[in-house]
Amino acid sequence: MRVDIVSIFPEYFAPLDLSLIGKARASGTLRLAVHDLRTWTHDVHRTVDDTPYGGGPGMVMRPEPWGEALDALAPDELSPDGHTLPRLIVPSPVGVPFTQALAHELAAESHLLFACGRYEGIDQRVLDHAATRMRVTEVSLGDYVLFGGEVAVLVILEAVTRLLPGVLGNAGSLDEESHAHGLLEAPMYTKPATWRGHEVPEVLRSGDHGKIARWRRDEALLRTATRRPDMIAALPPESLDKRDRAALDRGGFPPLAGDVAK
Repeated sequence: MRVDIVSIFPEYFAPLDLSLIGKARASGTLRLAVHDLRTWTHDVHRTVDDTPYGGGPGMVMRPEPWGEALDALAPDELSPDGHTLPRLIVPSPVGVPFTQALAHELAAESHLLFACGRYEGIDQRVLDHAATRMRVTEVSLGDYVLFGGEVAVLVILEAVTRLLPGVLGNAGSLDEESHAHGLLEAPMYTKPATWRGHEVPEVLRSGDHGKIARWRRDEALLRTATRRPDMIAALPPESLDKRDRAALDRGGFPPLAGDVAK
C-alpha cells in the first residue's frame, strides 16, 4: 500500500517509524511519505489560512496550497509505477464514523492520501474539486473535536496497517479481536494462574478447547451487552443461536428486538 500524508506539522508523524508500522515500512509492505503543506505556498510567510467568508471566529485553510498539493500527489495521469488516483481521506468531525468495517475497506485500497486539516477546516471547494477526480471520504473518530487531523490519521493508519497481509505475526489475531464479528473481545489472561488473590478462570486452564471457545463467546456477548448495547442491538438475529440467547438471559439482558434464536 502507498500512503501520502499532507500536514502543516509533518514532525507529528515520527511515531510511524516505530513498532509494526515501522517494520511494515522497512519491509516495503507500506510505502509512506509525509509532506509539508507549506511546500506548496509561494509567499514569504508561507501562508496556509485566511479569514472565513461570511464572518465568524477562527481561520480556514486556503484552497491554493491544497489544490497544488493534491495535483502533485494525485496527478490525473498514471504515475510511473502504474498507480491510479488515490482515495482521499479527510479527518473531520462532520465525517462518517470510523469503524472496523471502514478500516477493512481502506486496507483494500492500493493508495491512500490523507489531508490533515487545521483551524476551522479546509476550504470546501478543495474537497468538491477533488471529488471530481478521485474518491473522497471525510472520516470522524467520534463526537468530539481535535486541534487537527494528525491524531486521527495516526489512529486510522494503525487500524488499517495491521490489516495488511504479513504485518501481524499471527494473522489469527484478527479473527478473534474486538469488532471482528460485531462483538467486543472476551477478557484475556496469562501466567501466573493466581495473582494478588485473583484467579484465572478455571475453564481456561482445563485444556477443553470446546468449553474454552464457548466461555469466550459467552463472555464476549455479556461484555458487549453491558458496555455496548448498541452493538448487540445491531447483530443480525440469525447470528445468535440458543446458547448465545441463554448466555444473555443468564446475564439478565432482555430479548433483542426481532430475536430469532435457533
